[in-house]
Amino acid sequence: MSNYEVGSIIEGKVTGIKPFGAFVAIDEQKQGLVHISEVAHGFVKDINDVLTVGDEVKVKIMSIDEGTGKVSLSIRATQEAPERPARKPRPNNNAGGGGARKPQAQQQKTQQGFNTLEDKLKEWLKQSNEIQADLNKRAKK
Repeated sequence: MSNYEVGSIIEGKVTGIKPFGAFVAIDEQKQGLVHISEVAHGFVKDINDVLTVGDEVKVKIMSIDEGTGKVSLSIRATQEAPERPARKPRPNNNAGGGGARKPQAQQQKTQQGFNTLEDKLKEWLKQSNEIQADLNKRAKK
C-alpha cells in the first residue's frame, strides 16, 4: 500500500455495494470502502440510487489503516460542493409590533382556527352558565 498516500485522488471501479457503502477496487490487489456518507453531497438514502457495480469512480484516499490495510475512500471529496441557495427571509408574523397588518381574511382564519383546550373550556363554561341561567329564569316563571 506504499504507493498510495492519504489525500491522493485516484480512479477506481465499484466492485460491491452494501447498505452502508460501496467497495471500490483501486488496483488489482487492493480495494477500499466508500461509506454511504461519503458517496455524494447531501443525504443518500439508498446507495443503489447513486452507484452500481462496475461504475468507474474518482475517489480520494481518506485514511489507510497501517495495521489492517483497510482503506477509507470518499467520492464526495473529489467533487465540488454544490452552492446552497440563499435562504429566503421568513415573514415576521409577530403579533406584537410594528410589522405589516395581516389581511382581514387571514385575521378571520386565525380567529376561527385552532383554539387551545383552555380557550375552548372557557367558551363551554360560558355557554353552560348561560344555559343554566336561562333554565333558572324559566323555572322561576
